[in-house]
Amino acid sequence: MTLKSLLLVGGALLTGTAASAGGYQVTLAGQKNNGMGGVGVGLSLDQAAMFYNPGALAMVKDRGVQVGVNATIARQAFRAEAGGAQRELQNTTSTPFNLYAGFGPAEGKFRAGVAVYTPFGSQLKYADGWEGRFALTDIDLKSIYVQPTVSYAITDQVSVGAGLMILAYGAVNLQRDIPAQNSSGGYGHIELDGKSKTKFGYNVGVMYKPSEKLSVGLNYRSKINATVENGDVTFSGLSNTAAASFQATKFGATLPLPATASVGIGVMPNEKLTLGFDVNWTEWSAYETLNFTFDAPVNGATSSSSKRYYEDALTFRIGGQYQLTSGLTVRAGAAYDNSPVRDGFVTPETPDADRRTATIGASYKFGEHFGVDLSAQYVNLKKRTETQNDLINNGTTDRVAGTYKTVAVVPGIGLNYTF
Repeated sequence: MTLKSLLLVGGALLTGTAASAGGYQVTLAGQKNNGMGGVGVGLSLDQAAMFYNPGALAMVKDRGVQVGVNATIARQAFRAEAGGAQRELQNTTSTPFNLYAGFGPAEGKFRAGVAVYTPFGSQLKYADGWEGRFALTDIDLKSIYVQPTVSYAITDQVSVGAGLMILAYGAVNLQRDIPAQNSSGGYGHIELDGKSKTKFGYNVGVMYKPSEKLSVGLNYRSKINATVENGDVTFSGLSNTAAASFQATKFGATLPLPATASVGIGVMPNEKLTLGFDVNWTEWSAYETLNFTFDAPVNGATSSSSKRYYEDALTFRIGGQYQLTSGLTVRAGAAYDNSPVRDGFVTPETPDADRRTATIGASYKFGEHFGVDLSAQYVNLKKRTETQNDLINNGTTDRVAGTYKTVAVVPGIGLNYTF
């Protein structure tokens, strides 16, 4: 095993191939929003405004509690540049969730609440024996953000809000084979397992509603540097000769979770129809390199750096909802997400490409207070190819040359209670 290969495995720390946004970003933060292409910055739909635009929370009509969960079911195929059979990802399902509780006086200008959501999460398992098994075989990532939030309506037209983003829990497990055969002809194996430190950021927003038919929102979520310290390194299946070169038992790494700035517009032509348009800008350029430290030498070194060179990227979203009856509302939307990963820098843990997303959703109210929200997304990533020459020219031969293709289906369900 080369040190570059180990870096690639470590590169998956706190990242994933979540199929809902570019890079390793996940934006499945609200069930109603999920059915509307992910719009929400310029709208005040429900308590999920705490994530999309805290400034809009003060304009949400009802107080309430809501919970939602999604199932990200991805299918991924890979064909090596050298040819051979197409490899497919083994079936896995990750379950990003969200929970919101919003409070405040019924007729007052002040709202407060707590949001819990999972902005990063992934579970991938590549096919046995695939060409990139020495780079990655498994990844299982979990993360939870907690965000206390306050919002205040300065006037009937303008409200502001802010939330303290807390990276409250993060866990990652990564596995790969090692290109060193033992006496039985099998390959060695490495498993990295660690938990991230608690970190803090902020989420601020403003909402301007010049009329009953138009609203404009601005939102900014800051960068958080996620850090793993003293993660466990476990080697297995190595020969005695190979084991002497791999003595590390602990690792550390830091990954930037980039800042995002968004602008959104809401249009309400009548009481039943709501339309939303969002543009999100993500400062992916903060992810230039991934640096590691080890408590003991790995192939002669205790620290290293691997290129990522991500680029800032834009996401365009459009969606709408229509109230069919007093209890039933239907939704639809779409999004186009530019990948931040440059040609020649694609990695197995994030085989990213430009994404096209179509969404549908519906809500039904049972009585005055209780409701159910359903959503579904279909995400199609463009075919992404990188050649061995690309890797050599970019100095990124710690990853495998070939073509990736990924599609995903993301059904979701939410329950809400308003008062």
